[in-house]
Amino acid sequence: MKRRFALLLMTFTALVLSTGLSISAASAANILIHMKTSLAHDDAQICAVPNVAWAAVKAGHTVTILVDASAVTSVTKGFGWFRGLIGSDSTALDRAALPERERQNLSEQMGVPIEQVPHNYGEYFDLLTKMGVEIYGNRTMMLLYKIDPVRVASSVSPVPLEKMVGLFASAERVIVY
Repeated sequence: MKRRFALLLMTFTALVLSTGLSISAASAANILIHMKTSLAHDDAQICAVPNVAWAAVKAGHTVTILVDASAVTSVTKGFGWFRGLIGSDSTALDRAALPERERQNLSEQMGVPIEQVPHNYGEYFDLLTKMGVEIYGNRTMMLLYKIDPVRVASSVSPVPLEKMVGLFASAERVIVY
């Protein structure tokens, strides 16, 4: 499963990069990536998010990620995969390593040394925020999952429903995972 996923993810990233995302800043779009599936439910969906976000930023787009629905569990410390780690200081994304061949593929496609490619998805989200990607989490879903917003990864800012509506309204393109 993991091997097939890694191959699928590399193929998808290559497809995204080869479909003309390399455009001028004059035609840059405001892209919202709506991440709503937890790592525990479908790792292929959530793991594609940072690759698409990085490719879009590289192409000159403004990117925002909205962590919603069950995906909020994947950005919460002590929640998600290996739930027995309740109280730990890691998230499911921190515990999900990028396969080495995916790191190599990203290094080549993004034109950066392998040392600059994250080792896990928690690091990946931190890298995206350093690139200017804003990452928000649905505070109402956190409440429903009994998640204290202070336990959410530092790269994710919990927001109320009104802010979420504004994100959808201002986006020129919405990509859903």
